Amino acid sequence: MPDANRRDMQEKQLLNHMDDKEQRTLPGRSNHDENLSQSAKKFQEAICVLLVELCERFTFFGIVCNMILFCTVRLGYRNYQAAIVNMCFVGTSMLTPVLVGWLAECLVGRIKLVCVCMFLHFLGTALLPVVAFPFEDIYIDRRHILHMLTKREQKIVFYFALLTASLGIGGIRAIVCPLSAYNLEDCGPKELFSFFNWFNWLVNLNSAVVFVSISYIQKSVARNLGFLIPFVSVLMAMITIHMVRGEMIYKPKTDSSLLTTFGVIASALKKTCCMRYRYFSGSMTSWLDHAKENYGGQYSETQVESTKLLSRLFPLFAFQILYRTCIMQIPSGYYLQTMNSNLHFSGFVLPVAAMNVISIVPLLILVPILEQINSCLFNAKDTGRSPTIYIVVGQLSAALSVMVAGFSEIHRKHFPQVEQTLSEEVLLVSSMPCFHLAPQYILLGVAEALVTPSCSLLAFRLVPERIRGISMHFLTVFNGAGCFMGAFFVHTAHAGTQGNWFPHLLHEGKLERFFFFLASLMMVNTLGFWTIAHRYNNLNQEYTNEFRGSLPEEKLLKHEKAIKHYDTVLSSPILSPMEKT
Repeated sequence: MPDANRRDMQEKQLLNHMDDKEQRTLPGRSNHDENLSQSAKKFQEAICVLLVELCERFTFFGIVCNMILFCTVRLGYRNYQAAIVNMCFVGTSMLTPVLVGWLAECLVGRIKLVCVCMFLHFLGTALLPVVAFPFEDIYIDRRHILHMLTKREQKIVFYFALLTASLGIGGIRAIVCPLSAYNLEDCGPKELFSFFNWFNWLVNLNSAVVFVSISYIQKSVARNLGFLIPFVSVLMAMITIHMVRGEMIYKPKTDSSLLTTFGVIASALKKTCCMRYRYFSGSMTSWLDHAKENYGGQYSETQVESTKLLSRLFPLFAFQILYRTCIMQIPSGYYLQTMNSNLHFSGFVLPVAAMNVISIVPLLILVPILEQINSCLFNAKDTGRSPTIYIVVGQLSAALSVMVAGFSEIHRKHFPQVEQTLSEEVLLVSSMPCFHLAPQYILLGVAEALVTPSCSLLAFRLVPERIRGISMHFLTVFNGAGCFMGAFFVHTAHAGTQGNWFPHLLHEGKLERFFFFLASLMMVNTLGFWTIAHRYNNLNQEYTNEFRGSLPEEKLLKHEKAIKHYDTVLSSPILSPMEKT
C-alpha cells in the first residue's frame, strides 16, 4: 500500500509538472499569435493609408490639371483670373488640413469629421464633371430639349464644388493620412531622409499617371473619363470606411496643439509690447519667456520651451513662401505658355497638362540617385550640411527655371501664329513646338526633388517629438501662403501694368517681364536662405534630450547626478548616504 500511494503521488506530481509546463508555454504562444496579428494589422493599416493617399492625390491632380483651360474656354475668364483661381484652390487645399486637424482635436470627433469630409469630397468631385464637361444626357429632359446651365449657374456650382472638394481633401490629409500615421518617431536622419524622398517620389509618380490619363478628359473621345474622378473618390471612401470599422484611424497624442503654440506667442507679444523697456532677467533668454508662469504668464515651461524650439524654424519656413510661388508657375504661367504653343506632334495633338510630366520625370530619376548619395553622406562624420545644401541648390534651380521661362517667352513670340483647336475652341497660338519649353519644366522638377524632402526632414527632425506634428503643420501653412502669394503677384502684376505683364493674349503683352521679376526675387530669396542655412546644419543633436534638460525638476536631477559623479572622484564619505538613496 505505501508503494502504491508513493506511485500515485509521483504520477500526480508528474501531471502537475506537465500542466505547469503547458501553462508556461501557452502564454508564449498567445503572445506570439498576438504579435503576428498586430504586425498583420499594422501592415494592413499601412496599405490602406497608402491607397487612400494615392486616391486623394489622384483626384486632386485630376482637378488641377485642366482648371485653367476650363476657366478660360468654358467660363470665359481671362488668363490672370484663371491662374488666380487655380493657385487659390491649391493653397486652400494645403490650408484645410490644418483647419480640419484643429476641428478634430478640439470640437468634433475624428470619426464623425472624417465621414463628413468624405461626403464633401465626393460631392465636390461629383459636381465638377457635371459643370465642366458637356454631357448632353445630363441636361436633356423627357421632351429631348437641351437645358444647359448659364454662365452664372456654372460659376456658382463650380466654386461650390471646389470649396467642398478642398474641405474634403483637408479632412483626408489631416485625419486619415497624417504624417504621424507612418510611425517615424524612432527613425534617425538617414531613415527620415529616405522616407521623405521615396514618399515624394511615390506622390509624383501618381501625379504623372494622373497627368497622362486625366489630361484627355476634355477630349470628345474620352468624355466618360470625366466620371473617373468621382469613382476614385467613392473607392477612397470605401477604403476609409474599412479603416474606421477596423479601428485603423490614427489617433495622435493630445499633449500639444496649434492653439497652445499661438497662445504662447500671443501672450509673449502682449507682455513684451506692454512693457516700456524690454527687460530680460538673468534666466530669461528670449522674449517668449514672458509667457511662462514663472514670469507672470499663463503657460508652463514645457509649452514655452517647445514654442521656442519651433520658432527657430520660422525663418526656414518663411524662405519657402517665394519658392512655392515659383513652383506654382507650373499650373499657371507655364500652363498658359504651353496652351499658346504648338501642341501638334507627329499628327497627334498633345494635351496641355501632359507637359507637366516633363517636370516629374527628372524627379523620378533623381530620387534613386539622391538615395545613394544620402547613404554615403550620412555614413560620414559631417552629415549636417547635406539638407541645407540641397535646399540652396533647389531654390537656385527654381530661380533659373523662371528666368529660362522668360527667355522662352521671348523666343516663342518670334514664331508665326497658327490656329489650334483646344476644347472645341479655335485659338491663335505660336507655331513654336511646345517641347521648346521643356528646360524650364525640367529645372523646376530638379528643384522639387531637392527642396521638398529636405524641408520636411528639417521641420520634422529639428524639434522635439511632442511638437513634430505642429512643425509639419506650420510648414504646410507657409507652403499654402506661397500659393496665395503667387495669386497676389499675378493680380498685382496685371493691375499695376494694365494687363501688360500678365496679358490675356500672350503675343500682345510682356509675360517675360513677370518671369524676370519673379526670378530676381527668387535669387534674393536664395541668397537670404544661404546666409542662415548654418542654423540648421546639425541633424544629430537630440533636441528632445536638450529640451528635457531645461525643465526645473530635471535640472535638479542633473545637479544631483553631478554631485554623485563628483563624489565618485573625490571619494567623500559625507555624500555616501546620498548615493544609497
